[in-house]
Amino acid sequence: QVQLQESGGGFVQAGESLRVSCIASGRKFDSFALGWFRQAPGKEREFVARIKPLGGSDDYADSVKGRFTIDYDSSKSTVYLQMNSLKPDDTAVYYCVATDRILMGSMWYQTWNYEYWGQGTQVTVSS
Repeated sequence: QVQLQESGGGFVQAGESLRVSCIASGRKFDSFALGWFRQAPGKEREFVARIKPLGGSDDYADSVKGRFTIDYDSSKSTVYLQMNSLKPDDTAVYYCVATDRILMGSMWYQTWNYEYWGQGTQVTVSS
């Protein structure tokens, strides 16, 4: 059974950095895609970033491109999201996701294409 466990959320000031982590267990994830979505209060859940461990291709939402970096450590079965130059608009619950479906184009940005979700970790950015 696939399990995703996030950690590393917290409270930071605007401009600071934070790294959230997600330990994936229950399967070998090399053929999966892993990533992050987030949900701010009163808003819909939105795509943040994803990575395919096999090949290393990644993709980011325009709102975080250049500030966030996603990475996967296969030896630890852990996906990381390094968040720099944080803004108050980045305040949200961040969810780790995984899928072994074959996705293309805009399919990557849709919540229903990811079968596995973590419980989420809160990131709060104060101005």
